[in-house]
Amino acid sequence: MQNRLEILRKERGIRQEDLAQALGVSRQTVISLEKGKYNPSLTLAFKLARYFGLAIEDIFDDADERS
Repeated sequence: MQNRLEILRKERGIRQEDLAQALGVSRQTVISLEKGKYNPSLTLAFKLARYFGLAIEDIFDDADERS
């Protein structure tokens, strides 16, 4: 699953550590999400969407899984 997490984070000047702390996850989790190596739980996806004030679909794209 592809995502715009790194782009959104950098546009807002947020450090990985700060995002991880706000979400209650490790920095390694944020790194794995940004690299597309980890798909978030539904709960984490909602937390991310609320944090950035966006819909989940504005952050994550499952186009590769629909093909």
